[in-house]
Amino acid sequence: MKLLSIAVPSYNSQDYLHRCLDTLVTGGSEVEIIIVDDGSTDDTAAVAHKYQEEYPDIVRVISKENGGHGSAVNSGLAAANGQYFKVVDSDDWLNQEAYLAVLKCLREQNEPLDLLITNYVYEYFYNGTSHTVHYRNVFPQQQLFGWEHARKFRVSQLLLMHSMIYRTELLRDCGLKLPEHTFYVDNVVAYQPLPYVQKMLYLDVDFYRYFIGRPDQSVNTVNMIKRIDQQIRVTNILIKSYHLEEGITDKPLRRYMYRYLSMMVAICLVHLILSKEQQNLDKIPVLWANIRNFDQAMYKRIRRSQINRAASLPGRSGRMVARTGFYIAKRIFKFS
Repeated sequence: MKLLSIAVPSYNSQDYLHRCLDTLVTGGSEVEIIIVDDGSTDDTAAVAHKYQEEYPDIVRVISKENGGHGSAVNSGLAAANGQYFKVVDSDDWLNQEAYLAVLKCLREQNEPLDLLITNYVYEYFYNGTSHTVHYRNVFPQQQLFGWEHARKFRVSQLLLMHSMIYRTELLRDCGLKLPEHTFYVDNVVAYQPLPYVQKMLYLDVDFYRYFIGRPDQSVNTVNMIKRIDQQIRVTNILIKSYHLEEGITDKPLRRYMYRYLSMMVAICLVHLILSKEQQNLDKIPVLWANIRNFDQAMYKRIRRSQINRAASLPGRSGRMVARTGFYIAKRIFKFS
């Protein structure tokens, strides 16, 4: 068994897949790299097979019809032989020193972790700057911990797929299966397995480099408005994953999951408002009704959250406040 399986969902990635894979192969024989060519129409498959030929004990290529990012992650997880599982998008890469520290940490565990958490770095394409997201104020360091040891997260500190390395069997046990032909499914990876996580460790290293700011990127504001129905679809999947009041007895975990859901709903609301289109504005009460119909207690708590009170102020003045808040947050948190 390998120590770490890394799935690399790849669609028309010929221009940046080299950079990604050059960092991944330095993990050596303890790592397996599963490149999932998701029906690319450029030379992505050729690049992937070149690495497979050069590193036959490390790199595997899976070629499949296009099914979207979630479908590619599903294929990578199904094929994984490693004790731990990580997704690295084909336009991102790993810091070499941190990579070695991560492998050393995983190797030295007497009993398997459920989740290893690391820092990640936004690498901004458009201006050459970077911004690191860490969890030093949230998690204890150099020791195993559970949810009861987690302190308060800041708004900008939610756990993302980029910061998470799960035990492979935990993901299979929780039945993780991402929707096909849908963007933003990394949120499902970052949320749905959490109630299965008991034993965690935080390693304060800047491991994952998240390349952000390309005009064609899914988190670009214009693209998020175009794909708002997919963002709503993913948000509804998260909402309907658990009845938090009844199903999650661990209070710190429940509090964090509410925070995550509140942020997801706020992202939907703000982008519906930013579109300025009536057909999108009409989706706002539908979104709230879906939550209320699934779980009244969940609806009340998410609706009353500070971020959603700001995003849900009535009328044109309320929508102006939501737009202004979005652009202020964009400058502060430096997302695309």
